[in-house]
Amino acid sequence: MRIDIVTLFPELCDTFLSASILGRARAKNLFEAHCHQIRDYTLNKQKQTDDYPYGGGCGMVLYAQPIADCLRAVQAQCREQGRAKPHVVFLTAAGAPYDEAKARELAQYDAVTLVCGHYEGIDQRVIDAFGDEEISIGDYVLTGGELASLVVADSVLRLQPGVLAEEKGYQDESYWDGLLEYPQYTRPEVWEGRAVPPVLLTGDHQKIEVWRGEQSRIRTRTRRPDLYDQWCATHPLTELPKWKRGENMRLVKTEEQWQRAAELAAEGRRAVGAPVATPDALASLTAEAMLPQLLQQHKDGWAFYLHFTKNVPDGMVGVCHRTGRIGCLFVTEVSRGKGIGAKMLDFARKKLPEHTNPTLTVLNTNARAIALYKRMGWVPAGTEAVYDPAKDAFCAVYCEELRMSYRPPVNDFVSADQQC
Repeated sequence: MRIDIVTLFPELCDTFLSASILGRARAKNLFEAHCHQIRDYTLNKQKQTDDYPYGGGCGMVLYAQPIADCLRAVQAQCREQGRAKPHVVFLTAAGAPYDEAKARELAQYDAVTLVCGHYEGIDQRVIDAFGDEEISIGDYVLTGGELASLVVADSVLRLQPGVLAEEKGYQDESYWDGLLEYPQYTRPEVWEGRAVPPVLLTGDHQKIEVWRGEQSRIRTRTRRPDLYDQWCATHPLTELPKWKRGENMRLVKTEEQWQRAAELAAEGRRAVGAPVATPDALASLTAEAMLPQLLQQHKDGWAFYLHFTKNVPDGMVGVCHRTGRIGCLFVTEVSRGKGIGAKMLDFARKKLPEHTNPTLTVLNTNARAIALYKRMGWVPAGTEAVYDPAKDAFCAVYCEELRMSYRPPVNDFVSADQQC
């Protein structure tokens, strides 16, 4: 691959491309890089590259002519080398947002030319005449396009064969699969009282991969919910974790089972309500308070099931055949992250064969549950209720109870290891 940077500061760009990993790859001729001084293509004695903008305003605008002549020279060099016409990218604040998908796209070109803006920008006519696209690396303003061009160059060149030691070196990075990368640790095992997560010391690669996947999803869900929503939409969970020996669902019938269901409901509601409810409201969520509510729901047509692991109840879910509603989906704290919630949701849905599109509700603050539901084919279907601290005494934070409806996923199966 050949990459050219058209700039007022070629030394700055060339130094970066000659250092570290890219520098070593460049020395091995794994890619070709050239940095061009715009001033070399000016037609005035002063080597002036800019002038005042038409229409008035602050700052200066780069001339079209020297940039155009530089681009023509780059095109001629590419022709002499037998290369295709270079793909020309202008780095501007008004460009399309840059991401890993665009980096992969640019990495497929044989030649890419990056043009660095400066001052108030570049005469639009040369952009219109030569530009294939405009790119912005973020919603902030820089003094020039050099840093932006180097960001693009680095992200594209590292994808070239041989630049990194192995392909997995970039496939595990943030954004490659739409998620942020998991946390990394190195020696010593304990630093200033902070220990490396024990799973990383086990040598069990399967457990380590599962842990890393979970950490990656947690990071993305909390730090970049926009990315996580996109990831959930493209990674449906249609292959569920397998039921293990000693794991089963039982209809709540006995007094002991009702008591345990009430305890699970209280624990689950406290966990879900912790981010939004007042301390008094959370304190009121006891098994004693939940039991009569569950019994009343039972009279209204609800059936409740307990999930057991080796005869220990660690989850519950309810279904209403009359309305097609699923609710009270809770897993004990010690049993979360094992896929039990996904199994129970699938179990509950299949208990309602007479309802093609059953529904459930979830607080908009419960990002983990929403992500799981979306990946299992549940889609937003409106707002069930709104809770406002100004009106609801039990509410500490404004939140909404969302309604979701089941729509069967149409994507191919994905690994059950990629649970939410």
